[in-house]
Amino acid sequence: MEPLRAEDDAAEAVSTAAVAAERPRTRRDEIVEAAARYFAEHGYANAGMRDIAEAVGMRGASLYNHFHSKEEILFAIALRMTEDPQQDLLVLDGEGGPVQRLTALVEAHVRRLARYRVEHLVALRELSALTPDHRRVVTDYRKYYQRRIRDVIEAGARMGVFEVRDAHQSAIAMLDLMNGISWWLRDEQDVDQLVGDYVDFTIRGILHHQADS
Repeated sequence: MEPLRAEDDAAEAVSTAAVAAERPRTRRDEIVEAAARYFAEHGYANAGMRDIAEAVGMRGASLYNHFHSKEEILFAIALRMTEDPQQDLLVLDGEGGPVQRLTALVEAHVRRLARYRVEHLVALRELSALTPDHRRVVTDYRKYYQRRIRDVIEAGARMGVFEVRDAHQSAIAMLDLMNGISWWLRDEQDVDQLVGDYVDFTIRGILHHQADS
């Protein structure tokens, strides 16, 4: 059996994904973050472009230089939580076996949720408010992310390091468990402890991996 955590390999893989995802913050980023906070507090349906502009601290007309509608802003929020996480999938192409690679993915996923908890919560709660085309883009990203996890679970099952009946259901269970963090996570949460707990919940719990003693 593989050890539950290969610290060096997992840390290096997460670091690689983090570096690839880094980019300078822009005015659009500031708008997206402020709008997410406003949507979370007041609801998407109750928000107007003027409200969002005031939350950012800019004129309404200036806001239209960046986004043409609040739906476009909501789409940008959803993309941050579906398009950007594709960088985390780099760890699945890294060194190590299925256990190490999924451990690294769980760590990257949980840390991203902790960093962008509000945006993720809004993206989950307001998905139906997107246009059909935008909703399809978000859904396709999510399906691809899920398939990549499923493929690694299947590989681990073939190697005998995971005991699962259905890799597809196991991938869904992993993502549902991790994504649920957004509903209750608070700023004072110990993220390092959270990562360790969710590695156990997913790798040992859902995938039934038994590490060598």
